[in-house]
Amino acid sequence: MSREQAYLQILDAASKVQWNVAMILEAKALEAEKVRNWILNHVQHHSFDEDEKQLSEPLDIHEQIVEVLEALTKLQNGLCRNLKTVLTPAEEEGDKEGGLDGLFGDGFDLGDKDK
Repeated sequence: MSREQAYLQILDAASKVQWNVAMILEAKALEAEKVRNWILNHVQHHSFDEDEKQLSEPLDIHEQIVEVLEALTKLQNGLCRNLKTVLTPAEEEGDKEGGLDGLFGDGFDLGDKDK
């Protein structure tokens, strides 16, 4: 297997992981919507004995949501580091034929040549 094919397999695996993360987030959003609707319909002020309990239960739910988001952020940072590892050597070597530069065209020129 050539180096370019290995890089393409790594990128393909990374895109599949990203797709699965998107599916997880979509499922979490649907779950959160169902929970929100249930809470709005069933949890009223008179459901709690104390104001402290009324505040603590939603805070527990928010804490769980934050933990899920932190875990997904760590996962995304790890994927980003892996992609940087794959893509950085091709840029440093300046090897346009062996690198991934040819896959994405000549690139973009963001400079203003008219001015």
